[in-house]
Amino acid sequence: MKAATHLRSLQALEMAIRFGSLKEAADALGITPAAVGQRIRALEDYLGTDLLSRGRSGLRPTANLEAALEDLVQGFAALDRAADALDFGRQAEIHIEADEDWADLWLLPRLNAFRAENPNIYFNVNGKGDAPARKTAPDCRIIYGDQKEGKVLYRDRIIPVASLDNIRRFDPEDRLDGLVGMPFLHLESQRDREDRPGWPEWIARFGRRAEGAARGIHYKHAKHALEAVRKDVGFLVCGLSLMEADLDEGNFLPIVPMRENLLAPHPYVFQITPRQLMRPQIIRFGEWLMGEASITARWLDLAGKGTSDWAFAPIR
Repeated sequence: MKAATHLRSLQALEMAIRFGSLKEAADALGITPAAVGQRIRALEDYLGTDLLSRGRSGLRPTANLEAALEDLVQGFAALDRAADALDFGRQAEIHIEADEDWADLWLLPRLNAFRAENPNIYFNVNGKGDAPARKTAPDCRIIYGDQKEGKVLYRDRIIPVASLDNIRRFDPEDRLDGLVGMPFLHLESQRDREDRPGWPEWIARFGRRAEGAARGIHYKHAKHALEAVRKDVGFLVCGLSLMEADLDEGNFLPIVPMRENLLAPHPYVFQITPRQLMRPQIIRFGEWLMGEASITARWLDLAGKGTSDWAFAPIR
């Protein structure tokens, strides 16, 4: 058997043994756990023997694989060293895969400050940037969700906002019908995912409208929905951390006291691909990211307690 013919299957096998998990192997390879399993099964079918067994501590090599395991591990260690040597010129690049709204509205506005202090580090975020896109797994990911792996950045607070002209139309004292007839804006993710609270969840908690909470215009990206808010199109429920610049600039305001917010079910989480953990550029970026996130976490905590820099000031 020529190794090159089954290189991807051998790589999946070595990763599964190294991490003891198809999921962790998949994360390292940038593919799905099902794809890892398919590659390994293809190799097992070719050889006519089982190569993995599942034990209490995770995946383990079978007796048939044990004899070849040392060569397999050493072979891919050598390939990793060769890849690192060939990739030396790209060590200053950081490739990030991130929640798109978070990247557009939280990360990118802050990234220029980091780049000013680190001009020799180049970024590609979600396929765009001054570093060329590549097909391999990203160096790190920032995701929203219930993740057991990675470092928690912060958990957002969700609150309704509107332009000053639209706030004039809203009666904050009418807790039953104050929002009746008001045009609602939504994000598609709030409709497609139960863990992304929107108007229906906010109305269920705080009232002010008996029905029709799900009606209105849906936007794929938060940046477009926020632009609609600025142009007086309607009222939007959104994460505070995505609206910081607009709130600071007074482009719109919360329509209710800041304490009337929903805590996001999940946090944003920072994950680093295992082989990138020791890269100085990744370490520097990770430290900066955690520092910026801690600032955001603090003012979100203040908002949750009803104290923040943004006053609830409906204009009557």
